[in-house]
Amino acid sequence: MKVDFLTMPGCSHCAFVKGVLAKVKADYPDLEVVEHDMTEEPELAGQYMVMSAPGVVIDGELAFTGGVDEAELRERLDQAQA
Repeated sequence: MKVDFLTMPGCSHCAFVKGVLAKVKADYPDLEVVEHDMTEEPELAGQYMVMSAPGVVIDGELAFTGGVDEAELRERLDQAQA
């Protein structure tokens, strides 16, 4: 399972979500998290229609924008594993 994490420099929500991703990764050993800076890869923002950072893409599908809490993220990761 892969999570693409779309961020922007200086984004406080991005820092929060990065911490949530790090925390849940321990419970999902097959989870690959790839962080992308949207200022360096703007095509990803267009591809996934991310209008506000951060964007969380799970296995190629946009799951969240603007933030996510741990419970919501775990629920979506569990759905993706099923």
